[in-house]
Amino acid sequence: MANSLHTRQVEAFRALILAGSTVRAAEMMHITQPAVSRLIHEFQSSLNLVLFERQGNRLQPTHDALALYAEVERSYVGLERIAHAANELRNRRSGVLRIAAMPGLCNGFLPRFISGFMDSHPHLHLTLSGLVSPSVIDWVVSEQCDIGFVATPVEHASITSINLPIVNYVAVVPRNHRLSKCTVVRPQHFESENFVSLATATQARQLLDDIFKKHRVTRRIRAETPLSEIACALVAAGVGISIVDPFTAMQYSTSGIVVRPFSPSIELQIAAIHSSRRTPSSTANEFFAEFSKYVELFRHGQHKLMQRRDSMTKKR
Repeated sequence: MANSLHTRQVEAFRALILAGSTVRAAEMMHITQPAVSRLIHEFQSSLNLVLFERQGNRLQPTHDALALYAEVERSYVGLERIAHAANELRNRRSGVLRIAAMPGLCNGFLPRFISGFMDSHPHLHLTLSGLVSPSVIDWVVSEQCDIGFVATPVEHASITSINLPIVNYVAVVPRNHRLSKCTVVRPQHFESENFVSLATATQARQLLDDIFKKHRVTRRIRAETPLSEIACALVAAGVGISIVDPFTAMQYSTSGIVVRPFSPSIELQIAAIHSSRRTPSSTANEFFAEFSKYVELFRHGQHKLMQRRDSMTKKR
C-alpha cells in the first residue's frame, strides 16, 4: 500500500517520466535497467495504479502518471531549492539578515554600506529597521532581529556587544550663519545663540550641558528633539544651531547646513550587538567585521579633518 513507498521507487518513476525509457532512466540513476523496471513495478503495486502502458518498445505514462508526476516534481523542486539555499549559505551569498539600528545610522550612513555589502551577496534578503537604542536592544533580546547597532553603554545579560571605532559629535549651523566661516566651533561660539538641543534623556545632552556649564556659556534653547535628523532639519530651517552625531550631519550636509568640528571632542561609541543565546550566522559576522572597517575609515577621515582645521585655526 501507499505506506510501503520507498524513495528509490519515486526516483525511478520521476526518472522514467523525464527520460522516456528504462534504459535512459537507468543511466540517470546509475543503476541497471532491470532494477528500474523492478522499482517501477513495486511503485505501481504500492499505489494500486497503472502508471505506464507499453506502446511498442516504449512505456507511455498514463493520465494518472502525469497527474502524480506534477505532485512529485513539486516536491523535488522544493528539495532542490533547499539544497541550493544550503549551498548559497555555505558560500555566504544567501540567507536572511534582520538589522535594527539607531536612527543616526539608518538615515544614510548604514544604507550606503549595505548597498555595497549586498552587491557582494546578491541573494541576501535584508531588512533594516530604524529604532532608538533601547528599542534596538529589546528587539535583539526578543530575537526580532539578528543584529543591532546602538549607542553605548549596553547593559543586558542577554546581549553580546562589540564596540565599533569611536567618532565625534559635530556642530551644525545654517549655511548663511556667521559660524559657518569657523574652521572649528567651540563652546564660546554658542553664547546667546539660538540652540536646537537633543532631548534631556540622551547621553549626548548630558555631556553637552556639562561642557557648556564648565565654560560658563549660556545658550538659548529654542527647540528640543531626541533625534539628530530632526535637529538638522530644524537647523536647516533657521531655528538655531546644534551639535549632532556625525553620521546624520553628513547626510544633511547638502541640505542647507554646514558641518564643523566641535572642540572639546564629544565621543560617540557605537556597539554592534546580538543575542548571547544564539551564535551569529557567518553572514552576520561578516557584516560586523566589514561595517567596523567602514566606520574606521569614516573616523579616520573625520580625525584628519579635525587636525587640519585645528592647524588652520592656530595659524590664524
